[in-house]
Amino acid sequence: MRRSVAIAGVALADCGRVDTATPYTLHAQAARRALADAGLDRSVVDGLASAGLGTLAPIEVAEYLGLRPRWVDSTAVGGATWEVMTAHAVDAIAAGRANAVLLVYGSTARADIRAGRRTSDLSYGTRGPLQFEAPYGHTLIAKYAMAARRHMHAYGTTLEQLAAVAVQARANAAHNPEAMFRDPVTVEDVLSGPMIADPFTKLHCCIRSDGGCAVLLAAEEYGPDLAKPPVWILGTGEYASHTTMSEWEDFTVSPAAVSGRLAFERAGLTPADMDFAQVYDAFTYMTLVTLEDLGFCAKGEGGPYVEQGTLPVNTDGGGLSACHPGMRGLFLLVEAARQLRAEAPGRQVPDARLGVVSGTGGWFCSSGTVVLGRER
Repeated sequence: MRRSVAIAGVALADCGRVDTATPYTLHAQAARRALADAGLDRSVVDGLASAGLGTLAPIEVAEYLGLRPRWVDSTAVGGATWEVMTAHAVDAIAAGRANAVLLVYGSTARADIRAGRRTSDLSYGTRGPLQFEAPYGHTLIAKYAMAARRHMHAYGTTLEQLAAVAVQARANAAHNPEAMFRDPVTVEDVLSGPMIADPFTKLHCCIRSDGGCAVLLAAEEYGPDLAKPPVWILGTGEYASHTTMSEWEDFTVSPAAVSGRLAFERAGLTPADMDFAQVYDAFTYMTLVTLEDLGFCAKGEGGPYVEQGTLPVNTDGGGLSACHPGMRGLFLLVEAARQLRAEAPGRQVPDARLGVVSGTGGWFCSSGTVVLGRER
C-alpha cells in the first residue's frame, strides 16, 4: 500500500517573547491552529510526533491534546528532528499505519532562562562522548565556529560573505510580521558586534525566543476535504554523521550532502528545479555550507553564492531573525508550506511550485531533507 502524503495544515503558536505560556500550552495552541488551517477535526489525527518535552514526549503531549494515537514518534536528533520525523510519518501514512500525523512543538526557552528556570544549554553537558571535549571549553557555538574557520581556510570564504547571510535573513524578516527582529542590519553591523566564538560575532548567531508550531500530514484521500491546497511531500532523506568532533571526517562537509542527495533522488528532481530553500540557520555558516551540500553551488563556492543572494532562502527570516526556540526544523516546514500555498504576503516567492527544506541537528551531527511541491 503506497499513498501520497501532503502537508494538510500548518500554524505557529505565539512566538518571540512569550512570558506567560508553558510549553504545553504552546503545543496546544499550535495544534488547534494547524487543525483549523487544515479544516479538519482532531478526531482524524491518529499519529503524533513530538520531541523535546518530558520523558515520554509524544505520550504526554498526546494526553494533553486529548489524543490517543496509534502511531507515535519521538525521534530526537536536534534541529533535524522534524524533517526526520516527517520522513518517518510519510512512510507510516504511505503504508497505512496512520492516516493523519500531527507534528507539534513548543518551547519557552527564552522565558525559562530569563526567569532562572534553567541554564543555557550551550555546553550540552559532559556525559558520554562529550566528556572528552567539555573540559577544553568546547561549546556548541565553538564547534560551529571551528567548522566555519576550516571552510575559510580551505576555500577562502570571508567574514563579509558569512555576514551577508545575516543581512539577508534580517531583510527577509522585515517583511514577516511574526518575526522577532525586523530592523535592518548591515555587513558592518555584523562584523563589529561583540565576539561570541571566533569568527562569530553576535549577529552571526541565532536569536533565542519562545514559540511553537505544528504541521499536520495527511494521506491523499483527505485532499478534497482540506480548507487549503495540499502541499505534497515528494522526497525525503536523512543521515547521521557524528557527535564527537574528532569523528567528523571533513569539517567543510555537512550531513546534508547525503540527506539532500537522497531526497532529490527520491523526488526525481534537482536543486535547479527548486524555487526556494528553507534551511536550518543557528549560525550563518550553517546556511552557507548547507546550500553547498544540497547542490545549489559547488563545494567551496558557498561564499560567493550567498553573497549574490539569487535563491530565496529562509524567507521568514530564519533562526537568525524570526524565531529560534530550539529544534527549529518544524518552522522550516511551516514557512515552506506557506510559500507553496502563496500565503506569505510581502515575502512571497513569485509562482513558487517547488521547494526544499533541510534541518541540521547538533553540531552538524544529523540532517533531514524534504522536497515539497504544489503538485504530486
